[in-house]
Amino acid sequence: MTDHTTISFDSLALPEEIRKGIRNAGFDNCTAIQAQTLPIVLAGNDVAGQAQTGTGKTAAFLLATFNRLLTDPLAAERKQSGPRAIILAPTRELAIQIHADAEVLGIATGFRMAVVFGGKDYDKQRETLQKGVDVLIGTPGRFIDYFKQKIFTLRDVQVMVLDEADRMFDLGFIKDIRYVLRRLPPPDQRLNLLFSATLSHRVIELAYEHMNEPEVVRIEPEKMTVDRVTQALYFPGNDEKIPLLISLLQSMDATRTMIFVNMKREAEKIARYLQHNGIAARAISGDVPQNKRMKMLQDFQSGALPVLVATDVASRGLHVQDVSHVVNYDLPNDPEDYVHRIGRTARAGASGDAISFACETYAQSLPDIEAYLGHRIPTASIDHDALPDIEIPPPPPRKKGRPGDHGHSRRHSRSGQASGNRRHGKRRS
Repeated sequence: MTDHTTISFDSLALPEEIRKGIRNAGFDNCTAIQAQTLPIVLAGNDVAGQAQTGTGKTAAFLLATFNRLLTDPLAAERKQSGPRAIILAPTRELAIQIHADAEVLGIATGFRMAVVFGGKDYDKQRETLQKGVDVLIGTPGRFIDYFKQKIFTLRDVQVMVLDEADRMFDLGFIKDIRYVLRRLPPPDQRLNLLFSATLSHRVIELAYEHMNEPEVVRIEPEKMTVDRVTQALYFPGNDEKIPLLISLLQSMDATRTMIFVNMKREAEKIARYLQHNGIAARAISGDVPQNKRMKMLQDFQSGALPVLVATDVASRGLHVQDVSHVVNYDLPNDPEDYVHRIGRTARAGASGDAISFACETYAQSLPDIEAYLGHRIPTASIDHDALPDIEIPPPPPRKKGRPGDHGHSRRHSRSGQASGNRRHGKRRS
């Protein structure tokens, strides 16, 4: 395979309308996933691609979509009744980001593009669809809602794109996806593109069931990120994790830091502790209203919010540039998730720092992670005597009608008890 750095977009047989979009985006050379998938797609073949977030796959499938629509126009006598291309994504943030990228890359195509997702703008989105759309991007639930209302049909679909297929399974959307795919024109009458961070057996099965003999392209994640990330591994006790985290955040120039945890409830807890100890942080989850989520992401991108706490599911599809540090507060259970996480700080050739805690609860995941990486993660020592005093935040407000515990701020001790004369991580003499 030719080195992807030698493949320029100018060398590909793309219509001028697409070339204008590429210039508008400031692109010159293809990334690995673009270099390996675009020639296949331009030859008219389907692709099932493995690539993690931040590798350029969005541009790959958008350029492929626009090319098919430009080179295979609908017959003049045929009245369009629905979108010519559909792109389905598992999260609102990812759908919104795809739409934003489509507007940039498709600026010269003249295509009408829209995005639909749950949480807001129900009537506004429906009105946009009623006016007619060429490229429809959306999350499965809202997409199917409008389809069942007969706001649009699927008989004109020439391109089907399924992004983050593995997360579609994780989030329980696979029945919805199959519902849509079974109502499209036959697979051999459309271009089909599927992308996933992992091409598991269930994803491959979905691809071969609903695509036209797709070519499988795998871009292995390790070399794309790990080589550019400075990694460090700490071994804290469970009761030392919060003070260690706060100590590290205070000591390093972490202007844009993502902290990963395994449970949503833990993300909210960590955010409360950080806020209460003078570090601006927010937890992102599906429970946060859409307008607040977007404001949170804008603040994080601009640097106004230095720390974002998230689970893997909540963070999927977030395109944030210039992340300085990633902290694995909890080691992930899946080794591939480790690579996906630390890749947040090594996008587009950048370097970054990744700090991981191998605590009593999740240290069991470490051997599998290091086996997947093919090397040991460098370890760092903890100065237990230097761990700071930690203020315990009051508990979150309970729903009305339930008894609540409205305590005041307290010091956090190793045993988890409130104390005015104990240090978190050691006892005072």
